[in-house]
Amino acid sequence: MATRRPEVVLVRHGETEWSRTGKHTGSTDVPLTELGREQATALGAALQGREFALVLTSPLQRASQTCRLAGYGDVSQRRDDLREWDYGDYEGRTTPEVREERPGWTLWRGGVPGGETAAEVGLRADRVTEELRSLAGDGAVFAHGHVLRVLAARWLGLEPNAGRLFALDTATISVLGYEREASVIRIWNNSTAVRVA
Repeated sequence: MATRRPEVVLVRHGETEWSRTGKHTGSTDVPLTELGREQATALGAALQGREFALVLTSPLQRASQTCRLAGYGDVSQRRDDLREWDYGDYEGRTTPEVREERPGWTLWRGGVPGGETAAEVGLRADRVTEELRSLAGDGAVFAHGHVLRVLAARWLGLEPNAGRLFALDTATISVLGYEREASVIRIWNNSTAVRVA
């Protein structure tokens, strides 16, 4: 019988005021809303019983709060590589606002003046992926929408820009793993297990 290979559980943080209104939130350290805190607690209930060899979190409070409220704060390790994409001049702006100046703009194709490129975010994701692949057991990552999408692309061996293909909502659980020797996505953008009263 084959031995089960380790999995990596990706957890996108709960709602913030900026995520609720569609503002690009990179380095601005906004807290969770009340709903976001409830979602974080529900994420913990959905993960109950899972044991992790390593729990990583972004240092930004929306991710670290989610990790703590989900019950993993005491065992988590912060990684600067898990910070959200640096949106530069587009920090705090919505896509429709940016498109008033740059029709048809997307982060994935158009980039951001004064911010990071997809390739730069990909290098950070590669360092995290390498660490996760070295684990003997499962890992968990609490972070942000765009950086987690790039991490998933890199896990699969795709270019960082392929993250555009993986929509990711707040307060969701995704699972990366293997099928035989191939790196795969086992679960993506799952919110059904996260129940908020």
